Amino acid sequence: MGKLLAVARWAFVASLPGLILTASVAAEFNNLRLYTDGFEKYHVSQTTGLSPTELTKAAKGFISYFNSREEYINIVVEKDGQPFTLFNEKEQSHMKDVKALVQLDYQALIGTAIYAGLYTGLAFFRRRRKKGELARAAVWGSAITLGILVALGVGSATDFGALFTRFHLFAFTNDLWLLDPSRDYLIMLFPEGFWFDAGILLGVATTATAVTLLGVSQGYQRRIKKRAAAAPENKKMEV
Repeated sequence: MGKLLAVARWAFVASLPGLILTASVAAEFNNLRLYTDGFEKYHVSQTTGLSPTELTKAAKGFISYFNSREEYINIVVEKDGQPFTLFNEKEQSHMKDVKALVQLDYQALIGTAIYAGLYTGLAFFRRRRKKGELARAAVWGSAITLGILVALGVGSATDFGALFTRFHLFAFTNDLWLLDPSRDYLIMLFPEGFWFDAGILLGVATTATAVTLLGVSQGYQRRIKKRAAAAPENKKMEV
């Protein structure tokens, strides 16, 4: 029984980095302002010839697509006063692969959230000692999350372009992601700088979450220690 509880506790520790990271990724893919701010910063309106209104329409189309059952993305905007289909077949096929990764992120988020929630609920309604174990596990999970972020941050700061390329080689089994910035609108909309900024925002959001959880957990541990230290004094006063 003790070994089973230890496995469950370490599974909780492992679930926390996954939960925090997948929640941050899901939030970014559904953040309309991230898209529109990026379009403005990198002058995408000038690059594509699309008005800011049409770019916002496109951004909403991405968010809708990621949360739909549609196999292929089909965004129609207005360009030069005429309806214009934004993506060609290659871009649509690549977006199908991207959507599969987003859906995988959603599934991992749901799975880790369910497990972390159940473990937390069971620990919360048990003895105080179990709550202390939960706090220690949360400290470990938060620390591991921060360690992962430091490693990714060092890699990004050293050579983000190389890291970005390695990610694509690992995540995709084809070369559909190799697009032409002179004619493929997908890469015009999302230049490398956009993804660097998105990575920075992801790091900030994830770090803030991990640090908050770490602080709360350590605070609860200190509270438990104070109570334990005060307990013998209370018993002496009763005698």
